[in-house]
Amino acid sequence: MTEADALRLAVMRTGACTFVLLGLCAAAAVAASRSAPPPYAGDEPAVLTAGAPISMDEAVRLVEKRYRARVVKAETQKDAGRTVYVLRMLDESGKVWTVRVDAANGAVQ
Repeated sequence: MTEADALRLAVMRTGACTFVLLGLCAAAAVAASRSAPPPYAGDEPAVLTAGAPISMDEAVRLVEKRYRARVVKAETQKDAGRTVYVLRMLDESGKVWTVRVDAANGAVQ
């Protein structure tokens, strides 16, 4: 992980940029409401790893690369007893969507 990645995740987790991102996300959401996520960059399978548990940092790096977009919000949730990373994505065109990654096996939902 680069220092820039670590700093970006630290800022996201502290909520320091929540106000700015909220406005940006709201504007982008209006423009791209109810649209499907853009195709990912390549022919990768739906499972990002070979069934191994992954960390939040790994999930962020993998989906940013896969979708060529930036994670603007990341949180951990429990879903039927499983840990799921819920990642809000923003691409260069302003499209916003949510990606769910199963922490136990890296499967994108």
